[in-house]
Amino acid sequence: MTTVEPTTRTELFIGGRFRAPASTATLPVISPLTEQQIGTVPESITADVDAAVDAARTAFASSGWRSMPAAERATILNRFADALQARADSRATAVSTENGMPITLSRFAEGAAPVQLLRYYAGLIGTLPVEERRSSQPMPGTTVVRREPVGVVAAIAPWNFPAILSMFKIAPALAAGCTVVLKPAPETTLDSYVLAEAAIDAGLPEGVLNIVTGGAAVGEYLVAHPGIDKVAFTGSTAAGRQIGRVCGEMIRPVTLELGGKSAAIVLDDADIETTVGGLATASLLNTGQTCYMSTRILVPHNIYPTYVDAISAMAAALPIGDPLDENTAIGPLVSDTQRNRVLSYIERGRADGGTVTTGGGAPDGIDQGYFVAPTVFSGLDNTSTLAREEIFGPVLTVLGYRDVDEAIAMANDSDYGLGGTVWTSDDERGLDVARRVDTGSFGVNTFNLDWGSPFGGVKASGIGRELGPEGLAAYQRTKSVFLTA
Repeated sequence: MTTVEPTTRTELFIGGRFRAPASTATLPVISPLTEQQIGTVPESITADVDAAVDAARTAFASSGWRSMPAAERATILNRFADALQARADSRATAVSTENGMPITLSRFAEGAAPVQLLRYYAGLIGTLPVEERRSSQPMPGTTVVRREPVGVVAAIAPWNFPAILSMFKIAPALAAGCTVVLKPAPETTLDSYVLAEAAIDAGLPEGVLNIVTGGAAVGEYLVAHPGIDKVAFTGSTAAGRQIGRVCGEMIRPVTLELGGKSAAIVLDDADIETTVGGLATASLLNTGQTCYMSTRILVPHNIYPTYVDAISAMAAALPIGDPLDENTAIGPLVSDTQRNRVLSYIERGRADGGTVTTGGGAPDGIDQGYFVAPTVFSGLDNTSTLAREEIFGPVLTVLGYRDVDEAIAMANDSDYGLGGTVWTSDDERGLDVARRVDTGSFGVNTFNLDWGSPFGGVKASGIGRELGPEGLAAYQRTKSVFLTA
């Protein structure tokens, strides 16, 4: 078991520097592997949030960031990327230590990916004009359409992919000329200090990026703060609904990337070995703590038993253990609360008549850490709790279907619509299925996010889009200037 030296942080990153918080309150950071405290960070109070928002407002109004030529802003963003690249390994290790993410995943998702995304938006802003001229209709003349930064952004990130999901918001917001107040999840706050140190090294103007700490109460205060112009949130649907209500009342733009209960549709022509191997990632990435996971696996009735056996064998074979071990595929869940939540769903699946074909509780031979063995259920239907509700853990439900029309109807019979996959030997057939599923994103024989294409959900999975040019547009507002002929 990896030994981690405790880390104590005593300051907040506000106005381009580390400064003392307004109170002595602190938050513990707990290792999901050892169940011991591995860090301490300040707990922000309202005065700290006020200071962070004031710093962001001042920077937006007077730093020149919003009006800086795109090429200059891109240069600073690339320096920011360089500084994060130099810290990629240490940040990946910090995240894995905080939330249990296997280090082989964290090196890419939490180390390399934020760097890539910053560089993508630094490059994109050089290709998009700030203004364009259009011929006026119906009267003769010209209209100048401007794209301007929306203002001060409250960015609230979750604990499951804290570094990259923070950057989903920070990169396009800064590229657009906005300023940001970031609130990371309390479970994964330590890695945000690495982000702040990189911002200082890169010479990011004071107040352009600020970071406050804390739990739900701090987030609620930040969301409703009168100095905020836009909110960007990734997290649970329940929290998203509350944020949406506040932003609706305040007529404030908001992007919400929320929960999911995505389906994997296995067609009758799919290669079983390729499909089951792919589901190890598409359904169990980050120990199932990923919003777009295909956790409902839909299989034709005539090959249902074969797939149940193969999926169960795959799940049972995944190495479980220390997230910093190179061989680990399944780490601990982020917290005791999350472990208990997942275990309660497993018991509900049993109570509903489901059969556990592998897993079903703590893994054998591990008596410390917030572990749940990858668990597969058979014998349930699409109306069961396990098929309806987001579990956010390594629990899969294999469901049978008669034909493709029924499979698509089952996939669409959900409150959610974030991700999904189809597995087939014919990509065009898979694309036909993808077109019929009500979801914001979908994969044919894979699921990989593309920095250049929009990502987000429909129904209870959220509103708005991140990534791609659409992700940049979410931090801009348009202004039309009418000229006479």
